[in-house]
Amino acid sequence: MSRDELLKQQWNEVVVIISNRFADGEELDLDAIIYIIGLQELGKISLNIQKDEKINLMHIAICRLLEPYGYYEFDFFDEDGWPHYKVLEK
Repeated sequence: MSRDELLKQQWNEVVVIISNRFADGEELDLDAIIYIIGLQELGKISLNIQKDEKINLMHIAICRLLEPYGYYEFDFFDEDGWPHYKVLEK
């Protein structure tokens, strides 16, 4: 099995696990998974999340996911507990 095929198989397994846990088995798309990662990184779950906050949650997730690859670096938490990252590489 090639590396790409193995990666695709592993990704599909992750999608199944997350979908079963958060969507009663209904398959989640990439945006939904990134949103869930953002919620986890923020550490606060609120039922009243505004649209701009949802976009910010997705941004947090992307920063966190790309941090180990040198694209972002954690900078600080603001007074509301939101993490901020510095762009290291575009």
